[in-house]
Amino acid sequence: MEYLIDQARVFRARAAAHSLDLTEHAQVRRPRAMFITCSDARLVPALLTASRPGDLYELRNQGGLIPPYDPWKHTAETRTVEHAVRDLKVTDIIVCGHSRCEAVDDAVAGDDEPSAIAAAGHWHTLTQLDQLSDYPCVTPRLADRSLRLHAWYYEVDTGSTSQYDARTSVFLPL
Repeated sequence: MEYLIDQARVFRARAAAHSLDLTEHAQVRRPRAMFITCSDARLVPALLTASRPGDLYELRNQGGLIPPYDPWKHTAETRTVEHAVRDLKVTDIIVCGHSRCEAVDDAVAGDDEPSAIAAAGHWHTLTQLDQLSDYPCVTPRLADRSLRLHAWYYEVDTGSTSQYDARTSVFLPL
């Protein structure tokens, strides 16, 4: 914990050393994209995308789960998606799964074949993307092409990231 406290204490100096003007980002609330992913600490969206403060609007939970839309039950995930799409008017949403995800690995327990585990991770990521595309705030924005959805998959062991290509129905390197 002391390391984290020390890093927080020198954050402003680190930001200045990287020419990051924090006052500029404090005024603007227009993120470049929404990034939905697992809360696993090995996956760091800002590091992965080289984002700066204000670039990403993040939604993180175990497994990067997007619950089915239910008009009678507004979950934190639902409210976060609605805020990003309606209020912040993000133009892109990235749903990013990852290897070695406990939420996925538990579902394929007993099958430790790497290809089966990767396939389960890809399937899980696409399932979350499908759930998201059914949200009433998302559907019209997809129809008028003012919102794009992306499925990414991060390999924890190698640091490589792939993106789903709908034309070929496979994940390809970014």
